[in-house]
Amino acid sequence: RGKTDFDASFDAALEKLEAKGQPCGAFFVESGASVAGVVVAPPGYMKRCYEKVRSRGGLCVADEVQTGLGRLGKDAWYAFEAHGVSPDVVTLGKPFGNGVPLAAVVCSRKVAAAFETGPEFFNTFGGAPAACAAGLAVLDALEKDDLRENATRVGARLRDGLEALKREGLQWRGPKAPACAVGDVRGGPGLFLGADLVRDVATREPATAEASWVCGRLVAKHRILTSLDGPHDNVLVLKPPLCFSEADADVFLAALRTELAAVNSLPEDTTFSHCPT
Repeated sequence: RGKTDFDASFDAALEKLEAKGQPCGAFFVESGASVAGVVVAPPGYMKRCYEKVRSRGGLCVADEVQTGLGRLGKDAWYAFEAHGVSPDVVTLGKPFGNGVPLAAVVCSRKVAAAFETGPEFFNTFGGAPAACAAGLAVLDALEKDDLRENATRVGARLRDGLEALKREGLQWRGPKAPACAVGDVRGGPGLFLGADLVRDVATREPATAEASWVCGRLVAKHRILTSLDGPHDNVLVLKPPLCFSEADADVFLAALRTELAAVNSLPEDTTFSHCPT
């Protein structure tokens, strides 16, 4: 939906801080922006951002809560690796405990050493034995079950299916143009994907209401949980468990195809209610 000069925007943000006499102290960034609508930074962009922050004395913090621990497939444990950067701090959480509350902060020796002179690091629940056992079990399962390889294979199958749905939207031959079609397939590799649902594949007008309807139908009719993200709440986000199989992918794609056909068959004056995700 239009081009953005990402470098200029980042420079402007740094300059705005400096104009207030507050130079950048740290840069917190998702290595893959899930809430923004499954947006992966252009090649080289993240590396340039890291360099600009560090030239000002700031730290670079990679948020890997949603993209870390092999979600992007066999070639990397963390999404930041694909950008060719080395963060000062990495944050992990959510899938680390596979349902058990668990998070972790990993930092460079230089950052860790800074706590020797204060302020003191304190964590009320740090090192809880049950949570740590859950985390170790997750790491074992990732290795023993080769789940990073599985993420690569199944993620490719999902992407191929979403691209097929995108082509179907472009070639729709129904009584009216699609009210909701896949306009873009984002993310990847691995099991970090997004389907940008639009009302018009040419203008990319967001299908916000229709996407909510589709998301609700996936739950009500197929027992499939997804979520919607992005500035317009129209990007269907796919971040299934890393044990998700090719058969599971096929079931999801068939359900999505069914509900896209259903939403495009509704009367043009249909009103939609919001489906919370």
